[in-house]
Amino acid sequence: MRPVMTVPPSTVALIVAAGQGSRAGGDVPKQFRMIAAKSVIAHAVDALAAHGGVDAIHIVLGEGQEATARALLCDRRVASFITGADSRRGSVRAGLEAIAASGGADVVLIHDAARPFLPAAVVDRLLDALADAEGATPALPVADTLVRGMDGRMAHAVDRAALHRVQTPQAFRFATILAAHRAWNDAEEATDDAQILRRWGHDVILVQGDERLAKLTFPEDFARAAQALPRTMRVGMGYDVHRLAPEEELWLGGILVPHDRGLAGHSDADVALHAIVDAILGALAEGDIGSHFPPSDPQWRGAASDRFLAYARDRVAARDGTIEHVDLTIICEAPKIGPHRDSIRARVAEILAVPLDRVSVKATTTERLGFAGRGEGIAAQAVATVSLPALF
Repeated sequence: MRPVMTVPPSTVALIVAAGQGSRAGGDVPKQFRMIAAKSVIAHAVDALAAHGGVDAIHIVLGEGQEATARALLCDRRVASFITGADSRRGSVRAGLEAIAASGGADVVLIHDAARPFLPAAVVDRLLDALADAEGATPALPVADTLVRGMDGRMAHAVDRAALHRVQTPQAFRFATILAAHRAWNDAEEATDDAQILRRWGHDVILVQGDERLAKLTFPEDFARAAQALPRTMRVGMGYDVHRLAPEEELWLGGILVPHDRGLAGHSDADVALHAIVDAILGALAEGDIGSHFPPSDPQWRGAASDRFLAYARDRVAARDGTIEHVDLTIICEAPKIGPHRDSIRARVAEILAVPLDRVSVKATTTERLGFAGRGEGIAAQAVATVSLPALF
């Protein structure tokens, strides 16, 4: 039998994620921070994996970080995890050597995990540029006026016509960039791999970069990145009903409404808040209130429903989302909702931490038809509109 020949992938990606990211703040390295309910490193992996021209992804990590990375990446396909060095250059060299030991590649894309939002068009431009070059990097022209400073004072201006902001990923012929790294003088440092290739005697082609590739460096960069992502609108609908019973308090929309009967249920049976919770969870595609707070669980007996609504609010925030609007309709013959409408509206807005004009509260009857018309119970329905970051 003839031996099976293993053909190495022609284009691989090497994600550099070995830093500690101390300037970014937080309790974890920035590559493990969350944006839109997904870690920075997972965003970077997904962007590269989604491009049809990338055959395999390798990741360089700091000492002892592999378990954390694996947990955040879940079942994403990663060819190898490589332990990096004390410098970025050393980490890239370790990654290149590991790829070479596993069979090598034709092309390598070297990418910083701290630039997680990578449009496919940038990768296209890089790979096209390698048709006639050994290396290519995305870059953006400098738009701001540049000046030199001296003793805290502005000195002369710097001509920006030939200046560019360099980004990653940078694309290289694998054998060429590996040789350049091996030949580099260890006494010197380099801030990126394009410099190393140029020192080795090869031109680096500049291709158009993208503002979405801005590097995450400081704490404010994370908030800006989440808000800068394209947004998608989600709409969810919720409905709930509870029977009216004597010797129960009537909680509607988070306020106590005077009435001769109240709503019976496992919690405080606030149908209005329950409907809004289901609407928000529906917009997130995260099930319903019962799946998060099972009626069979005794800890929720008599619980205030504002806890459930706060939980739904926090689920939106965890995905860097925004509650854009909530429309609530309460269906009953009695009590009259009109006198309590403004208080309910204000309380819902308070729990959701949104402006008052994002909450609508209405009431209607069933013209004495059905259980609500007979005064046997109260129903509520709600529609919630939520905006969430959407990747490109």
